[in-house]
Amino acid sequence: MSLWTPLLWLAIITPLLISAYFKSDQTNVKYLTTFVVYFLVDCYLNSLDFIEPIIPGLRWNWDGKMLSLVLSLGFILFHSKEIRREIGFTRQYHRRTVRLGALLFIGFLLFDFAFKYMVFPKGSEFDLETFIFQATMPGLTEELLFRGIYMWLLGKAFVSSKMIKGVSFGWNFIIVTILFGVAHGMVITEDLEVRYDIETIVYLTLISSFSVGMLRIPNLGAVSSF
Repeated sequence: MSLWTPLLWLAIITPLLISAYFKSDQTNVKYLTTFVVYFLVDCYLNSLDFIEPIIPGLRWNWDGKMLSLVLSLGFILFHSKEIRREIGFTRQYHRRTVRLGALLFIGFLLFDFAFKYMVFPKGSEFDLETFIFQATMPGLTEELLFRGIYMWLLGKAFVSSKMIKGVSFGWNFIIVTILFGVAHGMVITEDLEVRYDIETIVYLTLISSFSVGMLRIPNLGAVSSF
C-alpha cells in the first residue's frame, strides 16, 4: 500500500465532510481537525513493519494492528469517564441494545455465511495464523476506531437535529459507514496504481458497517460496549 492511500480515502469522503459542515446545525472545526489528524496517524502506524525481524514468516499485519490498538486505548483512557462512555467504552448496556445487537449479529452472521458459501463453495485451506488474526485484531482495533473514536469525533464536529422517521442518522454515522467500506476496498499500490473492488466496498458498507453502526445510534438505545 502506498502512503498516498489514506489521502485518497480522505479525498473520497471530503464531499461528505463539506456537506456536513454546511448542513449541520453546529460545527466544531477542532474535532474535525482531530479526526483528520488521528485518521492519518492511525493509517501510517498500520503501515509500519517492525515485527518481521523478531518473528519472521508472519503474513498478517500484527504490528500495525497492535500499534493501532495501543493508540486507540491511549486516546480513550486519556479522556474522562464521561467521554469514554460517549465514545462507547463502557460496560453499561441498554436492554434494547442487547436485543438489537443480538438480532443484528445473528442476522449478519447467517447472511455472511450464506454469501461466502455461495461465492467460495470449496472454502480455502485452514491457516492458524489467519484464523487467530481475523478472530482478534480487526474486531478489537476497528470497532474501537470506527464505531468508537471516529463516530464520537465526527459527532462532536457535526451536530444535527434532523431525524429520519424518528431516528437520528447523524453525519458521523453516514461518514463512518462509507469510510469503512472504502478503506477496505480501495488502495493505491507502490506503483501508484489505484485498485478497487466495488463488491467489497458495497458489501462492507451496506452489510458490515451499516449493521454494526446501527448499534451506536442513540435513538435505538444503542450504547455499544467495547
